[in-house]
Amino acid sequence: MNDWLLALHSSTETVGIALVSAQAPLSEARVLCRPMGRALTNALPSLLEEVLPTSEWSGIRRLAVATGPGGFTGTRLTVVLARTLAQQLQCPLDGLSSFALMAPRLQLELPAEQRGEPFSIVQVLPRRGRVAGRYQVRDGWNRDNATCAEMDLRELQVPVLLQAAEQPAPEVKMAVDVACDVLQLLRCCQDRHSRHASGPWDPVLPIYPTSPVGSV
Repeated sequence: MNDWLLALHSSTETVGIALVSAQAPLSEARVLCRPMGRALTNALPSLLEEVLPTSEWSGIRRLAVATGPGGFTGTRLTVVLARTLAQQLQCPLDGLSSFALMAPRLQLELPAEQRGEPFSIVQVLPRRGRVAGRYQVRDGWNRDNATCAEMDLRELQVPVLLQAAEQPAPEVKMAVDVACDVLQLLRCCQDRHSRHASGPWDPVLPIYPTSPVGSV
């Protein structure tokens, strides 16, 4: 039986699942991205089984999950599944915000002289305001070759709801690319697995910028 690294991302209407052998390069990852919307409630286990049969779930050695911000139901479902699997399999779990995952590619939208400096990712929520997180990505980061070590990608501020007068700068608009971001999540999982980093499941909670975060 293989040892597997698994990444789950459902902070948008599209579900992303990525899987790679713990001994294989990221280029050999299996990736499933599928628009699901509200159908995710009943479909998540079967989607995961398309990527990795249930009989092989015991071979999962580390998990990573996108914690949002995103839809309440979709984000909560994958976080609950990831926490449950990590607890039952006694394997590490990494939780990363969906904004942190997109930060490396969105930094490329900044002027060259600002890359490597802190910047904000902003999402406009209709009738609710703006959500922003703040990030710093190592100057010269190359998404094809880089690891996801903390020195390469830093989340300086988790996504929060901004006050009306707040204008973080520089800023870029949140842009969804689930296929790219779930691979980035798997890259982080792979990097932390190689460093034998700790990964307790209990602190991993979904991010809800418009409401208090409680226990799952």
